[in-house]
Amino acid sequence: MAKTNPFTFFQQVRAETSKVTWPSRRETSITTVMVFIMVAVASLFFLAADQLMSWVISLLLGF
Repeated sequence: MAKTNPFTFFQQVRAETSKVTWPSRRETSITTVMVFIMVAVASLFFLAADQLMSWVISLLLGF
């Protein structure tokens, strides 16, 4: 494995990060809101699934 000195390494890192297409503030905000909405939907789904399974198991065991 070839060794690279730290100066060259950081030059390469800087060159690579300049190629990245960074999202705008608006895109970041929209994505963040969508993540929170999906978390809420998933938590409601798993709450309902858990309650349903709990109800079915209690019926089967006769509690």
